[in-house]
Amino acid sequence: MSEAEAKPMRHGYTTGACATAATKAALIALITGQEVEQVELLLPIGETASFKIEDLKVVGERASCGVIKDAGDDPDATHQALICAAVCWLEPDSEVSVEIDGGVGVGRVTKPGLPVEVGQAAINPVPRRMIRQVVSALQTEYGVNRGVRVVISVPDGEEIAKKTLNGRLGIVGGISILGTKGIVVPFSTAAYQASVVQAIKVARANGCEHLVLTTGGSSEKYAMKIYSELPEEAFIQMGDFVGFSLRHCKRQGARQVSLVGMMGKFSKVAQGVMMVHSKSAPVDFHFLADIAEECGATPEMLEEIRGANTAAQVGDIMHQAGLDTFFEKLGHHASRHSLDEMGGGLWVETVLTTMKGELLGRAHIDER
Repeated sequence: MSEAEAKPMRHGYTTGACATAATKAALIALITGQEVEQVELLLPIGETASFKIEDLKVVGERASCGVIKDAGDDPDATHQALICAAVCWLEPDSEVSVEIDGGVGVGRVTKPGLPVEVGQAAINPVPRRMIRQVVSALQTEYGVNRGVRVVISVPDGEEIAKKTLNGRLGIVGGISILGTKGIVVPFSTAAYQASVVQAIKVARANGCEHLVLTTGGSSEKYAMKIYSELPEEAFIQMGDFVGFSLRHCKRQGARQVSLVGMMGKFSKVAQGVMMVHSKSAPVDFHFLADIAEECGATPEMLEEIRGANTAAQVGDIMHQAGLDTFFEKLGHHASRHSLDEMGGGLWVETVLTTMKGELLGRAHIDER
């Protein structure tokens, strides 16, 4: 292993942590009138982090500043985004001590199923709580008895949001202010799974009974052509987390689930493997050869299949031979294992496509 490979990956900070740090700096400046160059923040994970403050301004009874988000080594769309907070005093007779809203570049929720109510700024519950705690602590520290209005904005947020799934989730006009721990863990499994659950909840809250699970952008594009009658939110990119996604579809009350993807990952599902990362389990070429034999493959073809390098190569062999019942049988095995994973009671279909989006075969089982 090279030195570069051995180097641990650097974690970053969430948009929620950055928004809270900017709020803290802006409020200190508003109260004291002093310059604030950096602030320390106790994150939900229990760590203390220091944030450099950008572009601090105090004009009358309003203060604003920003924090440039550092996502560490995570390939995050919001890396290097400026997360801003503007604070001002509420009226003396205000019944609330902290009012939080989103400004330019922070999305607004338009569909049910998210942890924030329709009509509100897409600032999730943990960041809201962090901001309230920081404001409350400063009110106590400085003996301030006035309520505070906090507006979070992201100047480039609307453009950044085009690289996210916010539009599909019904978050319009910008990004979401997120984070439960305060830190961003590179390539976090938990973060990806959380996004899958959120997408399923939004689909169900918007009345989707038929959910379509795909392994990525290409398979989703093909799925949208196959199920053109379904709304956009019915399509969920599950990545490699097949079993996890299926269980949450059942948990959220879906009645029909379709899996759309290619030979590589779905031949594993047909074997009963529900985590289909390339390193999770090898493709069983003897299993594929057994199915091919049932479909009339010649001894020469079976030998070629057992010695194949990839499942896609097996698919090419069977497709070129015109033995397309192979894909139906494979789809049936995948649907059977999917139903077993969920505990039955649904309609489940598996659709196999080529890398170019051509339909190879499909099979469903109905246990409703």
